Amino acid sequence: MSYSLIWLPDVLQSAGLKVALVDGWRDRGRGEMGGIDGVICHHTAGARRGNMPTLATLINGRNDLPGPLSQLGLGRDGTFYVIAAGRCNHAGKGEWKGITTGNTNFIGIEAENTGLSDDANWPAVQVDSYQRGVAAILKQVGRSADFCAGHKEYAPHRKSDPTLDMAAFRSAVSAIMNGVTPMPTLIPAVETAPQDGLAMARPTLRRGAIGDLVRQIQSKCAIAADGYFGPQTEAALRELQRTHGLVPDGIVGPKTWKVLDQI
Repeated sequence: MSYSLIWLPDVLQSAGLKVALVDGWRDRGRGEMGGIDGVICHHTAGARRGNMPTLATLINGRNDLPGPLSQLGLGRDGTFYVIAAGRCNHAGKGEWKGITTGNTNFIGIEAENTGLSDDANWPAVQVDSYQRGVAAILKQVGRSADFCAGHKEYAPHRKSDPTLDMAAFRSAVSAIMNGVTPMPTLIPAVETAPQDGLAMARPTLRRGAIGDLVRQIQSKCAIAADGYFGPQTEAALRELQRTHGLVPDGIVGPKTWKVLDQI
């Protein structure tokens, strides 16, 4: 059975954001959500390296708390990982704007960050995506930026995340919602023109894609060419992108196709 938050990927992608669907996300949850009143922002307190090293924990939970632990994960490169369409164990006891049922009425976003004092300078692309993602969700559910809370604000006596200035964060979210901040530049859905020797322009590919083009990507990345663009392919592609000075977002758009053609 699919839970009700199946609109999340479309809303985020319509806002110009990068989205990766985690296998089984539609049917994952602790039960159904209630009416959506807002968003609670978290950080993972996870590993220092990697784009989204906490993803497995967010899906499966911990010994002391069963998963899923949030509907969305946010990688350091600004990619939203859609984990669950149902209720998640992310909020616990607390209150924001008179609402005390955080797990039932707030969408949780876990952004990858250690939470340590020397990791306070979050990647600009991650913060921008965080703000745009929250703005898109709040617009979808008809709520203002005031209904975005840090976990440290919802549960101030027991939580300290995220290590962001939430007043400034809400101000940025409000500016996006009011059209003051322009839309980001989107990754083209397809190459502008066929490359030499090709009959047609190639589409932008990301996690979940299948087929011969994926096999070509896998071969260039020196991994098993099974034709499925899964986590292993995404990780190998990120490494290739880093090596060639591209944004390591794990998405094969025109710039990455150009690099792959040279390998």
